[in-house]
Formats: sequence, structure tokens, C-alpha cells
Amino acid sequence: MTATQGPPAHATGVPSGGFPSGDLTLLRFLVEQALSADTCAWSEAELVDQIQQIEALQASLAALQASRIRAFARSQVESGSTDLDPEKLHRSVVAQIQLACRVSTTEARTRAANARDLHSGLDRIRGLHRASELSAAKVTAIAVECRDLDTTQRAQVDARLATNRDLTRYGIGRLRAMTRRLVAEIAPDRFRARVHAAKAERRVTLRPAPDAMSYLTTYVPVEQGAACLAALQRAFVEVQVDPQPLTRTRGQVMADTLVERVTGQATATAVNLEVQVTVPVQSLLDPHSPLPAEIPGLGPVPVDLLANPEGTKSLRRLLTDHGLVIGGDSRRRTFTGLLATLVKARAGNRCTEPYCDAPVRHVDHIHRDADGGRTELENGRGVCEFHNHVREQPGWQVFRAPDGIVVTVTPTGHRYCGPAPPLPPAPPPRAPT
Repeated sequence: MTATQGPPAHATGVPSGGFPSGDLTLLRFLVEQALSADTCAWSEAELVDQIQQIEALQASLAALQASRIRAFARSQVESGSTDLDPEKLHRSVVAQIQLACRVSTTEARTRAANARDLHSGLDRIRGLHRASELSAAKVTAIAVECRDLDTTQRAQVDARLATNRDLTRYGIGRLRAMTRRLVAEIAPDRFRARVHAAKAERRVTLRPAPDAMSYLTTYVPVEQGAACLAALQRAFVEVQVDPQPLTRTRGQVMADTLVERVTGQATATAVNLEVQVTVPVQSLLDPHSPLPAEIPGLGPVPVDLLANPEGTKSLRRLLTDHGLVIGGDSRRRTFTGLLATLVKARAGNRCTEPYCDAPVRHVDHIHRDADGGRTELENGRGVCEFHNHVREQPGWQVFRAPDGIVVTVTPTGHRYCGPAPPLPPAPPPRAPT
């Protein structure tokens, strides 16, 4: 790629001793020039070559970032107080990585662990990563499977993987399976312990999906999952042999059967439940208002979906004005009852810390109660358990700026702004007179 103008004045060459921020700025400058380049003159082969080069560059940059994450974590450990709990120090490191990388807490934990493990036995894998032979996703798949091993065992897995000439051609699933088999062979006791520990973590989760749908996920032992799927498949076979005409697809029958058997209802649509719904006050004043209702944490839903006559649906309505939940205050020290419900609903039942998408578990005082902060709607924010605890670590600050945005300040002095207050909805167009 060719630059059409000179690089920034502060951009310097890469010295042998490091990679200062000025050189990263130069790299970003070159990427911007490539984005603005005219692609019409290039052949399809040249475009594919550049796609390959960009993919390789992404892998190298991910390896570079991992080395910087490791350096930052080591610096935090060396400069931290000897009295500080290692778990709390790790939590602070992960939280700062999460904000800097603009990712979820889980992803930040994974990147921090990868940066550590790549320098603790996975030397050959790290070399392939730096050489752009393995992407960040593939390296993560390998590192996660080796997470519970010690350095010696991890080095044995690393050596065995490196002997496979087709390693860089495998997909993520095959790499994960291959690494898992090696772990089971090299460290059978640790592998068995992981299996038992995983069974203790079995659970059911619900995540929002597009178009007023949701993902209901079960994390169960493989034999139980296979048995559940086989039972649902048998239900479809029973419907197929029924003399009644088949009006549903295989997937629809299996999904409906799952809902019916879990809830005990006669049909999947006749579900008894209580749903918390935020309803714009404008919709109550104007029956023709286009503003939708919303289930916090799951997104907007059509009104006719909530008005389904089948089943018994108890809707707890929370009025909103211009996107803000209307509520009062409390003299209690903690957020409880309706006030806690209002704070969580205003957050959409998602953590309000920047880039975090975890469910709200705690309601935190923006202005600490110990510092005179009041337990009221304006001073509350919904956060996950991780970010509520990390805020209490030395050097962390949270405050509400004059424009209403909640700002987080990390121990290094970096500031991260939370989501801006919702804007008032645009009024519907007037009908011509």
C-alpha cells in the first residue's frame, strides 16, 4: 500500500529496543491510507493476496497485544502492595484490560490467561502466533484446553502439537479436539478432575436473540445432552406418524416439545409467567404511538405478542419517559424492592460498565454511601458482580459527569465513559391536513 501524504511528525522508526506508541500511530496511519485507496485498479488475485496479508497482520497484532498484556500484568504485580489479596489484584488487572480492549469481562480474562500461558510452556504455539501462522482464535482454543496444566505438562502438549505438519491448516474445532486428547493422555488426573468440576457447573441460561426471540441454553454432561436431543427427535417422529397433517417443521416441533415438557403446559404458547415490561408513557396517552414495549435484557417486543390470549401472563409495567424509567428514592442504605427493580430496568438488566454485557447482579451507588451518597434512582447503577467488586479496589473511581454520563477512572488514570442517557424519541410524523 502507498501513502498519499507524509506520516505524522511524531512517528519514528522501530528501534531495536522497543515499539513505542509513535510507531503504532504510524501503523494506524498506513491502515487508514489503505482504507481510502481505490481498489478498482487491482485484480481479483491481488485483492485475495491483500486479504491474506491483512489476516496475517491481525494475527501478529494479536500476538503483540498479548505480549503487552503480559507486561502490564507483571508490572501491576511488581508495583502492587504485598498486603493486597492476589485475587483482588488479578481482578483489577482484568478490569483494566477489559476497558482498554473494549471487550467483555470473560474475554478479558481469556486474553490475560492466554498472555500468561503462551509464555509458560506454549513456546512453539506462541512462535506460530507471532509468525501469523495461527490466528488469535486458534491460539485461544489451544490455550483454554491447556489451562489447568502446569508448565511442564503444557510444554509437552506444545511439543506434540508442533510435530503435526498440518497444524496450521486445521480449523478451531479440530484444534480444540486434538489438544483435548493430548491433555487427557499427558495429564489424565487433571483431565478427569476437569470433567468432574465441569459437571458441578451445569446450568441453564437465557440470552436475547433478534426478532423478539431468545436462546435458551443448557450446559449439562454430554450424555444428558444427547439423551435430551434424542427425546426431542423421537417427539418429531411421533408427530410424523400422526394421521393429522404435518404443519410444523422438525425444528418447530422439537422447540415446542421442549417448552411443553419443561413448563408442563398443554401447548408451547400457553405459558404462565410474569414479565417485567417497560411501557413508554407516551403509548398510554396515545394508543397509536409507534413506541414499542420492552422486556429489560431481552429487547423490544410487539404489543400483540404480549396480548396473546393463550396462557396467563402477568405483566409488571414500569412507566418510562423518553427512555428513562420513572421512579422515586429511598432512605435505605441498599437498593431493594421497587427501587432496585427500577434501576435494573433502566439498565436493561445489563451491566452499565463500558463494554460489559453481563447481567445485572448488584445495584451500586455511583456516589458511595460511605461518602454521603443517597440511595435514590439518580445515584444508582446496575452492574455485574465483577464490576461492583472491582470498583472497591484502590485507585478506582466512579462519578456522574454533568451531562449525566457515568465515568469510570482506572488506577492508571484512564477514563472510560459509560453509555449516554437515551435521547428523547423523535415525534411521529404529522398527517397532512
